[in-house]
Amino acid sequence: MEFNLNENREVVALLGAGSMGTAIIKRISTNRIILLGDINEDNLKAREEELKYNGYAVETQVVDAMDAESVEAFAKRASELGDVKYYIHTAGASPNQASPEHIINLDLVATSLAIDIFGKYMAKGGAGLIISSQTGYMMNLPPEVEQQIALASTDELKDLDFIKNDAMVNSGVAYVVAKRANHLKVRTAAATSWADRGARINSISPGIIVTPLAYDEFESAGDAYQEMINSSPAKRVGTSEEIARAAEFLLSDDSSFITGIDLLVDGGVIASIASGRYSLELQ
Repeated sequence: MEFNLNENREVVALLGAGSMGTAIIKRISTNRIILLGDINEDNLKAREEELKYNGYAVETQVVDAMDAESVEAFAKRASELGDVKYYIHTAGASPNQASPEHIINLDLVATSLAIDIFGKYMAKGGAGLIISSQTGYMMNLPPEVEQQIALASTDELKDLDFIKNDAMVNSGVAYVVAKRANHLKVRTAAATSWADRGARINSISPGIIVTPLAYDEFESAGDAYQEMINSSPAKRVGTSEEIARAAEFLLSDDSSFITGIDLLVDGGVIASIASGRYSLELQ
């Protein structure tokens, strides 16, 4: 049975098929083709079923975000399905899930790689969105280090002295540096490779958002998350749906004059830290 007979439908590509990414694509994928990419085949099947039962056209592909050939094949397939209108990147590991090296490889280098690759395949007028984190605001990097990260090629990132040494202190620091690097690489790409395609790219930095995987982080972090919630102006956690609404705006033509920025959606946690109401210790 053919549910959609329209031709020349645009494509929405999502790398990292978790609950937050799924919430985003549900808001932007009506009458479009969704291409889901994830390293976990079982996760892909579950997300595909969820979306298909809600009337979306879905294709899937197993993708290793840390492998250039795998990401290139994913982007190429997206372009073969139609004009790539949107690219959303949520692939990453949290501090309590991974070593510092793995976080740098996946959250920093692999994210930069995806930005590079999809920058070659986006349709004119298309938009990309990198899901970063509020932690990208939790450490002030020296200006010269930020400049190095912003301008280094993806192949050069791991060899930067700051990344090899300072960022590897522990998983918490590695995560903060990786997420700040996401902001910097998005800003650079917005003015260079993505601009050359006539496409935009931005990032969102969610705060404490409840997802199935987030519970592992909550349990491992002791009282830290509760203290952040207590000190935040919002006095609560956020939801994937709230991130999806912000993402829909940044991807839509309503934000066609916005590119190269990060949107902090954190309930005021960073404001609380900046004002001295909450003191953070990176571990």
